[in-house]
Amino acid sequence: MNELNPVALDQPALQHTVPPAGPGRWHPAPLVQASFALHALALPVLLLQPGEWPWVLGALLANHLLLSTAVLFPRGRLLGPNMVRLPAAAVARGEVALTFDDGPDPQVTPQVLALLEARGLKASFFCVGAKAAAHPDLLREIVRRGHSVENHSQRHHPAFAFFGYAGLAREVDAAQAAIAGITGRAPQFFRAPAGFRSPMLDPVLARRGLHYTSWTRRGFDAVERDPAKVLARLTCDLAAGDVLLLHDGGAARTRDGVPLVLAVLPALLERIAAHGFQPVTLPAACGEQAVTERAG
Repeated sequence: MNELNPVALDQPALQHTVPPAGPGRWHPAPLVQASFALHALALPVLLLQPGEWPWVLGALLANHLLLSTAVLFPRGRLLGPNMVRLPAAAVARGEVALTFDDGPDPQVTPQVLALLEARGLKASFFCVGAKAAAHPDLLREIVRRGHSVENHSQRHHPAFAFFGYAGLAREVDAAQAAIAGITGRAPQFFRAPAGFRSPMLDPVLARRGLHYTSWTRRGFDAVERDPAKVLARLTCDLAAGDVLLLHDGGAARTRDGVPLVLAVLPALLERIAAHGFQPVTLPAACGEQAVTERAG
């Protein structure tokens, strides 16, 4: 395993091209606006027409069913903005985004960093706040090598999508504070645990200047044990602007005990290079555009 350089941890972090995003106004998605309107209308209708309660109840239940269904589509935009591909300017430059979830992991993450370093490539790591606090030197090493560290919640709670506004805010804020306190820079992008987000998540992110990001394609390397299948999922119809999802934390293992991400990453990097694409961090790919869109 590639060892971290303790001297390098004190060196200044490399700068990305996008400044920290400021708080923005929340613009509810049309589905969320309609939900608010429906709930606001329900009480007056019941007061004026009590006999219509079955229709009112049916409408409210249908609305909640639709909201719950939207939660189950990680790449959807019914609940708010969702970056599933890089902006047009990044596509024109032939860029792709490698993103790693659920770390940092003291065994796997250093090896991922070594593979990227050997090729001079950059990536974004969506880190869990509690894990970041447990491995601060590793988090600083990620940044020192020119990668970005983004927010993946504080605890990666399996019920994250069912949290209310206050619970979501606590998870986002705790991870934001932990990562910023260690690296000196606040994350600008957020990805929900397992990609399932609450209908109340978007106002939390908007008021903190965070941009929600899912993926173009993922290899399911957290559950799949066959590297060939993971690689095929990640590279089928690979195109400039793709956001690829892997896991440096909680990765499944091959039958030989190798973390899937380490078994797949060398071949994936070769495929990306063969297409002539350049892996970059999310802040570098998005530049000022993400800040402008969220603050607008």
